[in-house]
Amino acid sequence: MLAILLGALTVLGFAPYYLFWLPWLTLAGLLGLWQVAPTSGQVFRIGLAFGLGLYCVGIYWIYISLHDFGGMPWWFAGFSTFCLCAFMALFPALAGYLAKRLGNLLWAAPVLWAVSDWVRSWIFTGFPWLTLGYSQAPSSPLVGFLPVIGVYGVSALAAGISASLVCAWLNAAQRLHALLLTVGLLVSGSLLAFIPWSHPVGQPIAVALLQGNISQTIKWSPDQAERTLRQYLDMVRMAQAKLIVLPETALPILAEQVDPSYMAALEQHALSQHGDILLGVVEAKNNSYYNSAISIGSSPGQAYSKSHLVPFGEYIPLKSVFGWIYQDWLHMPLSDLSRGTSRKPLQIAGQKVGVNICYEDVFGEEIALQLPEAELLVNISNDAWYGRSFAAEQHMQFSQVRAIETGRMVLRSTNTGATAIIGHDGQVRQHAPHDDGLILVGKAQSYQGTTPYVRWGNYLFILLSVIGLAVAFRYKDQA
Repeated sequence: MLAILLGALTVLGFAPYYLFWLPWLTLAGLLGLWQVAPTSGQVFRIGLAFGLGLYCVGIYWIYISLHDFGGMPWWFAGFSTFCLCAFMALFPALAGYLAKRLGNLLWAAPVLWAVSDWVRSWIFTGFPWLTLGYSQAPSSPLVGFLPVIGVYGVSALAAGISASLVCAWLNAAQRLHALLLTVGLLVSGSLLAFIPWSHPVGQPIAVALLQGNISQTIKWSPDQAERTLRQYLDMVRMAQAKLIVLPETALPILAEQVDPSYMAALEQHALSQHGDILLGVVEAKNNSYYNSAISIGSSPGQAYSKSHLVPFGEYIPLKSVFGWIYQDWLHMPLSDLSRGTSRKPLQIAGQKVGVNICYEDVFGEEIALQLPEAELLVNISNDAWYGRSFAAEQHMQFSQVRAIETGRMVLRSTNTGATAIIGHDGQVRQHAPHDDGLILVGKAQSYQGTTPYVRWGNYLFILLSVIGLAVAFRYKDQA
């Protein structure tokens, strides 16, 4: 029960609460429980309980998506959400189990915890939600390490602080060394944050981020489509900016079905602003459908199609096995899309813009593929699927980490929130209220430069993890 409580409290370290120091304490509590557990099996069970507390509280909003908007029966939606949480809870449990078997639990566990976060980012296409490193953005001293070793490296350092605290508490002989390690990490991170990995280029441009606030219950209704198209056209005409961004699937019909006069009206306004409009829409090409962002305006028309799709949300894995779920239990539009292939930045509004759609910004190594060419990052999303939960704020925190890792500003245009302008330092410059139709107007600055993370991706983290585990094994008899 204590492990479950510690896991649940860890959620407060993430957005919208941002108590970055709290996971240091809750994870220290878990490590303390692991340290006194007599067997690796008991360590596994304690880790599983911690994980259940963390994920059942941290991603409960999956239920809202499945039941409230997907139409799945409450019992099946609850069961499905719990199964996902239980699967994710296996990762911290396995991290503790392996650390115990390694024979140096206190110092192997931080590395294995971070490795488990990394494995979650790619296994079964990846779901790295609540990766420990995200809790440190944007205000922890450890964020200085993000442009160097990325979010998984910061996961290891945050867990390392927890291990230092436990060591200082349990071992008087090593107390000074443990405290010095903690202080050293915090000071080093603070100093790294002063390094200008990127530099501004050109002049800031005016941007307008549209938040339509179209209810998910009516978004795809044929009766609502004309009203939605008219609303966005009116909002575009009110936006006075060189770059105007609409949310993911802002237009509730296929791009090929949009009246040419409607697109001409959008283009006319973009030309009057000497800029471009970037809007989310579904494209049909060669009997395939793509979740895309297309540009209209002064620059030649360009498009980016989402490449990292959500399993069971945007495509059906093993359709012959799981197809019945969609036919009988779940009714979601756009559940069988195709992947885009291009990772090139778009040349719009006089900027080189790296576009990503929805939860693609959870995968830092994929965002880095558009750099260093991209000078500005844009994320378009629709988190209305998760109701008035804190999912949208958690999602925005991912964008804050991407800004720090890449040294680029991030513009977020969403349907219901969190629409925001994020500085290259990860700080939110402007944040629109949730669940309100509005236009967020501000300035965006392009940046150039290459951070170590953009250059090496997660390879440096993996190398350091191998070294860390080798050292933990080498000194296991002294633990």
